[in-house]
Amino acid sequence: MALDQQLLDILACPDTHHAPLTYDAAAQTLTCTECHRVFEVRDDIPILLLDEARPAAPEAS
Repeated sequence: MALDQQLLDILACPDTHHAPLTYDAAAQTLTCTECHRVFEVRDDIPILLLDEARPAAPEAS
């Protein structure tokens, strides 16, 4: 089951900049568009805890 679009429209990074998040349904993650932290989605529940977020994988050049 995917996250509801209305929920995705209001979700934001919990850090002070509150940037929008992008959803990757295949990986079940939300990624901040500003700080690039990756937040897991477990059982269709976004885990928006800074302590549990991981940095995005570095992109190959």
